[in-house]
Amino acid sequence: MAGQTQNTTFAIDARMLAREGTGVATYAHALLTALARTGSDPLRIADPSCARPMARAHPVSRWTRWTDALIDRPRRLHRHDHTLRARDIFRLAQVHFDRHGTLLRLVAPGETGIIHWTYPLPIRIEGWINIYTVHDAIPITHPALSQIDPSRHRRLLAALAESAQHILTVSEAARRDIMTALGCDPGIISACLPGLAVEPGIAPLPAGLEAGRYMLFAGSIEPRKNLVRLLQAYRESRAAFPLVIAGPDGWRADEITQFLDSSAFVIRLPYVDRSTLMSLMANARALLFPTITEGFGLPIVEAMQLGTPVLTARGGAAEEVAGGAALLADPLSVPDLTAQIARLAGDDLRASLSKAGRARGEHFTTTAFAARLDQVHRRLLDRNAPAG
Repeated sequence: MAGQTQNTTFAIDARMLAREGTGVATYAHALLTALARTGSDPLRIADPSCARPMARAHPVSRWTRWTDALIDRPRRLHRHDHTLRARDIFRLAQVHFDRHGTLLRLVAPGETGIIHWTYPLPIRIEGWINIYTVHDAIPITHPALSQIDPSRHRRLLAALAESAQHILTVSEAARRDIMTALGCDPGIISACLPGLAVEPGIAPLPAGLEAGRYMLFAGSIEPRKNLVRLLQAYRESRAAFPLVIAGPDGWRADEITQFLDSSAFVIRLPYVDRSTLMSLMANARALLFPTITEGFGLPIVEAMQLGTPVLTARGGAAEEVAGGAALLADPLSVPDLTAQIARLAGDDLRASLSKAGRARGEHFTTTAFAARLDQVHRRLLDRNAPAG
C-alpha cells in the first residue's frame, strides 16, 4: 500500500497519545495505527506536557509562557530517538495564537515530510506538509452545547485553513459544517472517516448485570449527549431492563446528574476501563446514542463492530456513520425516542440490526482508514512535487 509514500517521513503530535477515554484520544491512536498500516513509523512531536496533557500548569510556567509568546519567532525541534521535542510548544502555541493571531512556527532537523496534527492546534512545522484534523464545527454551529469560545474557534479554524496544506475531518456532515462556518475553498478539506480495531472486552460485567438484560449509553455526561430526553423516553418506554450510563462527568454535568440520580432504572458507572467498556457494549441489548450533534460518533462504530444493535439520532454525522444499519429517531422528540426504545426491548429486530451493524462496521476498520489516508497523502505529494 505504501507505494509512492514509502520514502516519505511522517510525524504525528503526541499530545493526545498519552490520554485515554476521549474521542480525540481514540482518534489519535487510530491515526497512529493507520499510519503504521501504510508502512510508516511516524515520528512523535512532543513536549513534557504530553505525559500529563490535562494537568494545570504552575503559575510560574504560565507567566514564562506568556512572556515567551511576546516575540513571534520560530522554535526549534530537537531529535531524540524517534521523537522531535521542544520545551513547551503545545501550550505556548495557544498563547502565541492569542497574542498574534498566527500559528506558532517550528523548525525540524533533517528531511521534510508530512505531519498530522490530530486536533486543531495553532502550530505548524515550516517546510513540511501540515495536515490538521478538525473533528467538528460544534463550537460554531451549536455554541450553547460547547464550552469552547465560538469566536476564537472560528478565528483558529480560519488561520488553519489559510496555513494548512490540508484539513481532514471525520465525516461528510462535519465537512459541510466546517465549510459553511468558514466559507473556505472546499478543496482544502477532506472527509476521511476514521477506523479502529474494536476487540470484545475480556473483563467480567459489573455486578448485577446480565448479558442482553440492559441497554447502554456510553459517553461523557454533557448537554450535547441528550441524556435528559433519553431518560424521559426510557421511562415512558416501560422497558423491562435497566439503562446503564457509562461515562465520566463532562461539561455542565451537574445539570444532568440530578436526573440520573433520581431515576430508579439507571445504573451509573462514572468510570470503566477500556476492557470493561467493551464488555458492556458487546453484551448490551442495545446501544442508545441519541446525541444532538456529533462530528462522528465513535460509540456507534464500536457497537456495530461488536454486533450490538444501535439507536442513534436521525440527521447529521450520526445517521451518516450508521449508514442504514441502526434505528434512527429525532433526538429532540421524546415520543420518537420512546417508540424506538420500545422496539429494541423486543426481540424482532435484534438479529437483523446486529448483522447489518457488523457489515457496516467493516467500513471503519484500521485497514480501511489506512487506505483512505494513503489516498490523501498521494494527492498532497503530487500537488507538492517539484515541477519538471
